[in-house]
Amino acid sequence: MHELFLRFTAREQRIIERHRTPRQVQEFLNRLPYNAETPSHTPTLRSFRGVMIHGTTNCIEAALAAAVILEQHRFPPLLMTLESEDLLDHVLFVYRRGRRWGSVARSRDPGLHGRRAVFRSARDLALSYVDPYVDFTGRIVGYAVVDLRSLGGYNWRLSPRHVWKTERLLQNHPHLRIRSSDRRIVQLRRRFRDFKSKHPGRKPLYFSGQERWTEIPKAFRGQVIHDDRAAGLR
Repeated sequence: MHELFLRFTAREQRIIERHRTPRQVQEFLNRLPYNAETPSHTPTLRSFRGVMIHGTTNCIEAALAAAVILEQHRFPPLLMTLESEDLLDHVLFVYRRGRRWGSVARSRDPGLHGRRAVFRSARDLALSYVDPYVDFTGRIVGYAVVDLRSLGGYNWRLSPRHVWKTERLLQNHPHLRIRSSDRRIVQLRRRFRDFKSKHPGRKPLYFSGQERWTEIPKAFRGQVIHDDRAAGLR
């Protein structure tokens, strides 16, 4: 166990003991309903304890929960933030296994969940999210990896309150630019619109590279995995 002393509840301790690897944590988070934060509800940013109490999670809450659980199994609490041009950013827990990078994540979109530890660099890991990020307005323009231990004594792990300081840390951290082809983004966005017009209410799963993804939540399984132009995009 990690040397950091924290007062976990018996239930929290059981979750930590049962989920010792990134894959196990991803499977645990996949089982939780997504915290959609509809317009009628106040936005949330709950700690691991808050996630356990409420039983739902959004992307940053999932990343924090993964960081707390896996920190107890000697993984540094590292988060990656993916910056989008529409200001709807994504946050994931990242780790290294040997020299390879992987991630644990939750999202409303199937392509933005975890990745296996097969990427040579944090940048390569971030690039694996570029295509699945494109929808009507989304486009990744930068990324950053942040060590939450830089928050010092701030209680981002178990606070009963919302931990907004964590979000501010991620937002204010310098991001490295990701440049992608404008032409390709236009093609991807057109493809997304075509898919949504043909399959309303469904999420696209036509992306290449899925062998590098971790398992996605059951809610997305059985979705349409191809469209009419699956092989035509370059």
